[in-house]
Amino acid sequence: MKIATWNVNSLKVRLPHVIDWIAANRPDALCLQELKMEDKAFPVAELEAVGYHAAFNGQKTYNGVAILSPAPLEAVVRDIPGFADEQKRIIAATIGGVRVISAYFPNGQAVGSDKFAYKLRWLAALTDWLREELKTHERLVLAGDFNIAPEDRDAHPDWKEEIHVSAPERTAFAALAALGLRDVFRQFDQPESSYSWWDYRMGAFRRNFGLRIDHILVSPALCAGCRSCTIDKTPRKLERPSDHAPVSVEFDL
Repeated sequence: MKIATWNVNSLKVRLPHVIDWIAANRPDALCLQELKMEDKAFPVAELEAVGYHAAFNGQKTYNGVAILSPAPLEAVVRDIPGFADEQKRIIAATIGGVRVISAYFPNGQAVGSDKFAYKLRWLAALTDWLREELKTHERLVLAGDFNIAPEDRDAHPDWKEEIHVSAPERTAFAALAALGLRDVFRQFDQPESSYSWWDYRMGAFRRNFGLRIDHILVSPALCAGCRSCTIDKTPRKLERPSDHAPVSVEFDL
């Protein structure tokens, strides 16, 4: 089973890239973030034409998440249950007995800001919900743009901003791991300076001035069967790319 995550930074703009990437990789589940479109605009027909079902949770201009799969998407949940939030950041579905969650974590803007406080509240609510989800879904995958670089090696050494690398954010990431979720990228030997996001400005991609903020966390029941986890930089080299690259994991189930 192959599961991937990709912050596409506008599905309307990046739909051709997504369709081409699906054709080349045929994931069993593709989690998307930053759709930046309302549900009525979601390209259902275009994705059905390439053999993919979709569950989506969108809003105009900002945020938005989706899960695409050639298999039926069952028991779909939108948003974190019990957490009042107008921002569309969560969608979950069961695919072939695996609970898949596509998540777009808040950016946080700046440490100490109101948006940063919201980010920490959101993370606490997510952690509480996942604790309950793991009780009923032994095989669970949390994939998405976490907007957190969990270790120093996940950020370029010259990254000077506190946001994405601050102690409160990394503590919140560790709380997710403490549920038993494993950052599968780090189960394997990886190239140094492996990042999944690069700013559009200042030639950041060319200089590999980036952050690893797109992650796939999996439950213990899936860890043993994990064969690989990789970042695909190819779409970042395209014309009008997303500023994020897809991350994929493959399991033996």
